[in-house]
Amino acid sequence: MVLVILQDHLLNIYNMKWEGRRKSDNFEDRRGMSTTGKIATGGGAIGIIFLIIQLFLGGDNQQIVQALENQLNQPSAADGQKQLTPEEKKVGDFVSTVLASTEDVWQKLFQQKGMTYREPKLILFNEVIQSACGGASGSTGPFYCPGDETLYMDMSFFNTLRDRFGAKGGDFAIAYVIAHEVGHHVQHQLGVLNKTQNMRQQLREAQANRVQVATELQADFFAGVWAHYEQKYLDQGDVEEAINAAAAVGDDNIQNSTQGYTRPETYTHGTSQQRMEWFTRGFKTGDFMSGDTFKEILN
Repeated sequence: MVLVILQDHLLNIYNMKWEGRRKSDNFEDRRGMSTTGKIATGGGAIGIIFLIIQLFLGGDNQQIVQALENQLNQPSAADGQKQLTPEEKKVGDFVSTVLASTEDVWQKLFQQKGMTYREPKLILFNEVIQSACGGASGSTGPFYCPGDETLYMDMSFFNTLRDRFGAKGGDFAIAYVIAHEVGHHVQHQLGVLNKTQNMRQQLREAQANRVQVATELQADFFAGVWAHYEQKYLDQGDVEEAINAAAAVGDDNIQNSTQGYTRPETYTHGTSQQRMEWFTRGFKTGDFMSGDTFKEILN
């Protein structure tokens, strides 16, 4: 059984055992807010596709998100509020529950290492939004902004994930994306994002891209670590959904889908095989301190 998202419509098909569990206090649903922002004509579809490749499941994306501002009009809240459908409300409940689960897992793991975990926020939105990292639209895909320690998601992007990049629908595919972005928040707290940003600024493009690949693969590893501690709530096929989603957003798959060929020197997130492998490693070990992707990718 799978969960299918069509135009922000979520069918009542879930595998993951989530109903009745705690919801996060750090979740905000802005999908009911009308906005007047729209895509500007200057960048066009090609620019948006490029930014999808760069930003989907992105980590330290400040420069890229700021570039996107040139293709977006500034959003502004309208007076009216759109009433969410029961299906949309259920999506919000699911996302909030998954976020709460990541909070519980990372709080425990940080405590075991004598550290304090700061919980990130997660905002669902429609069409366009302004973050501390700049403006963004649903076309950019889910992203984490370290400037305000917030995850941003437009659920309609999962249509693109399924229709354009071949991912199978499923509730745990969505959970994987959330866990990946939370993984970037973990990196932010550990100082990884700041270090990698400084490294990339001092390297040539191809080398800087390798650093970014290692950053993204570590977030995949952290997503797998979270899933390791979530196993009692998983159903048959859940992990397969996550691995399938990881494969769908591999650089090689995205480039083949959008341009018909690949350029490995431009990869920024890792191949499908790499993304599946690192998620699986995290899932099997549950040890977030053993995910040194930089040692393997950069050597």
